[in-house]
Amino acid sequence: MPYILMPYVLKVCFNTNSINTLVTQRSYQETSMLTHLVNIIFLLFMLSSMSIQATTLTVDGLANKNTPKATDVAFQLIDMKTGKTLIAQREDQLQPPASLQKLVTALAAKLYLKDDFRFVTRLERNKEDVIIRFSGDPNFSSDDLDRLFKTLRANQSVIKGNLYINGAAFDDYERAIGLPWDNLGVCYSAPSSSISIDKNCAMGNLYVKPGASKARVLLSAKKPINIDTSSLQIIKTNVSDDDYCQMKLLADEQNHYQIGGCINEASLPVKLKFALQNTTAYAKSSIEEALNKAGIQLKGKIIRDDNKNGAVITEHQSAPLDALVRQMLKRSDNLIADNILKTIGHQFYKQSGSYENGIAALQHILKQQANIDLSHAMLVDGSGLSRNNRLSASQLIQVVSYIFKHPELGLISDLPVSGESGTLAFRSSVNKPPLKGQIQAKTGTLYGTYNLAGKIRTKSNRDLLFVQIVTNFHPADEKQSRWPVMKFEKSLYESIYQRF
Repeated sequence: MPYILMPYVLKVCFNTNSINTLVTQRSYQETSMLTHLVNIIFLLFMLSSMSIQATTLTVDGLANKNTPKATDVAFQLIDMKTGKTLIAQREDQLQPPASLQKLVTALAAKLYLKDDFRFVTRLERNKEDVIIRFSGDPNFSSDDLDRLFKTLRANQSVIKGNLYINGAAFDDYERAIGLPWDNLGVCYSAPSSSISIDKNCAMGNLYVKPGASKARVLLSAKKPINIDTSSLQIIKTNVSDDDYCQMKLLADEQNHYQIGGCINEASLPVKLKFALQNTTAYAKSSIEEALNKAGIQLKGKIIRDDNKNGAVITEHQSAPLDALVRQMLKRSDNLIADNILKTIGHQFYKQSGSYENGIAALQHILKQQANIDLSHAMLVDGSGLSRNNRLSASQLIQVVSYIFKHPELGLISDLPVSGESGTLAFRSSVNKPPLKGQIQAKTGTLYGTYNLAGKIRTKSNRDLLFVQIVTNFHPADEKQSRWPVMKFEKSLYESIYQRF
């Protein structure tokens, strides 16, 4: 009884004479048993075919079994045109979004603040007093401050009263809950403050003079901060793999920093970035310097008072929102993201912006204008820097889908391109052919977390949207760093590129 197996079809060929002979020679019961057996074979084959297909469409299968050990992978892949889900794995599991959170912030900002929004920093006058009103401009610099006072100098050389700093645009809580204390001194954790100058960050070089036993820090510009390196040990011999030699940083509320631990002399010089701990103190020192440069004498004092108001003398406007969002997404700028979030809260609720009212406004805006419900997500900031943020791949795919289906928002061109721009320019998993230029996506990285979300154009010119959240990646060999994740991504996205 010969038979031929083909996908989803089982053809059984019988010789007519053989069937007649079989029917005459066997009982009706035997014939029924034979038919039942054929049906069972057919069913088993169908189940086997379906099982094989399902197996090949798992994330690990597409990644050629390169999923890093002991990691959790949430993933969703959909057809951009039809919205059909092609691959889904743990897509409803809440995970740390890291900087994928910036996609959510960017979408809310575009929908609510609009492209022509600008941060405005003003000098105001109230009788003999001068007020500088900060608005949270994340790119406001010392040079911008100098220009404001240079304009003031054209009309007056003496301030007879006080100079007040008004930072009422945001509340006083400059860092979101869930930030690790040991990262607060580095610039990607710079405080989100309405009083932002020089990105609330100071940069310098750690170096040691020939023959000296202690290192020093040379700041890139004169800054009102103090850095103590007296407890930093300089190791002159080769450091073995077994030695625990790391620099450590402590900071206080007066912008004083202490660098301790140890560093190998061969590693010097090294660039360092210090996040401000007291934005008001830094602003006061910066204003004093700007007054001196402009040749303006201050008779009174520099005082923080968020209730002071006056008539506008002059102002500085930031770049438009469109440019700020582009910078935020391509460079993954945390300060821009958090200051935009607080600004959304400030304008939506007509009160000092905060992380809390910013998140509440963001959720309301996305629900009302994009029909994206994030009420079951855990959101605490705009940047994704907090370890307390939680979003699922299925929630993020809604955000990604809205962005790519509404090109008029201008967010698509703001995303990094694999092998070409932003944080994907040098991402080794996707920066070479055939993936170079085929992926537009936002990256997201935290301790043990490596995420990616955006669009891939396949070999057949099919546009697919995806969200990848890889968590709990902690390699036994720290020298491997991100290599296992990069290998996983390369295998996964090359398979998707070829298969679809």
